[in-house]
Amino acid sequence: MKALPIFTLALASLWLAPAGPVLYGREPVKTLTQISALENKSVAVAKKVMPATVALVSEKLGSSGSGVIITEDGLILTAAHVIQGAEEVQVVFQDGRQTLGKVLGANYSKDIAMVKIVEKGPWPFVKQGVSKPLEAGDWVVAVGHSAGFDPGRTAPVRFGTVVSKGPGNFLTTDCKLIGGDSGGPLFDLEGNIVAIHSSIGVSAENNNHAGIDGFREDWDRLLAGDSWGKLSMNPLANPERPVLGIEMGMSRGMKGVPVVGFYPRSPAAAAGMKPGDVIRVLDGSEIRRNSDLEQLLVKRTAGDTVKIGVSRAGKDLEFEVVLGRFDELYGE
Repeated sequence: MKALPIFTLALASLWLAPAGPVLYGREPVKTLTQISALENKSVAVAKKVMPATVALVSEKLGSSGSGVIITEDGLILTAAHVIQGAEEVQVVFQDGRQTLGKVLGANYSKDIAMVKIVEKGPWPFVKQGVSKPLEAGDWVVAVGHSAGFDPGRTAPVRFGTVVSKGPGNFLTTDCKLIGGDSGGPLFDLEGNIVAIHSSIGVSAENNNHAGIDGFREDWDRLLAGDSWGKLSMNPLANPERPVLGIEMGMSRGMKGVPVVGFYPRSPAAAAGMKPGDVIRVLDGSEIRRNSDLEQLLVKRTAGDTVKIGVSRAGKDLEFEVVLGRFDELYGE
């Protein structure tokens, strides 16, 4: 078996300064000492998580993807589109060993799913981290069976940073991914899983991952074998997307979003907003037009509390609104 791939850091893009303390989070890496420590940390993470990173192969559908084991008894997290249409998959380990996995539940709107190894363990597994606290610049390690399982090598390892949050439970990184990586794990520098690879962007260095916190929100339903939601790369088509429950007016010639009405059970109306209010701010971000509001909302999660700043009859007011879910307010 080939040696574990090592990531190369582009030294030309880093500012070199006298040695100092090692910085691992979103802090800038400035010294050769920090670069070396960061690389060593990443290699240690890769070696730690490799045994639990598996390929998932459906002979019936002729498809394959990746997954990661997160419990000793063989519970696997993967992407919903990897197991779509399958009732069982072959779970393939680094050494080529195969065992049967039963497909459990899937939330297609979040592109998350679970598989359970049928054979009794114990199995190698990784610990869960958190995804919501991640911010742009945080270092992450991506693992997956790029182009499918290859017995001649370990699963390739990619190293990069978080680029942005959202929409919903998703986050974006500059870790390079290709076909076959889908469903594979994304780790923080402690080796905790923080997300699952969901989709490849237009650029190989701009890819989407489903956050681990999205799994926690749906854990019981996934474990029970429920499947729901719609698979779509358009976040505004996600039936679970967060909404204010307002009817937006046209914003031509003015800054802000006019509120012309409310839908039944509107969270905004419940918070005290009224028709005629003009939304100018959401959580400190200026709202100039309707698309600004939509883009900010889609990065939140239903149940989040947001601060909405409005203009009403020449006065500036602020309301705290608990975001609702589209499908619950409007129906699918």
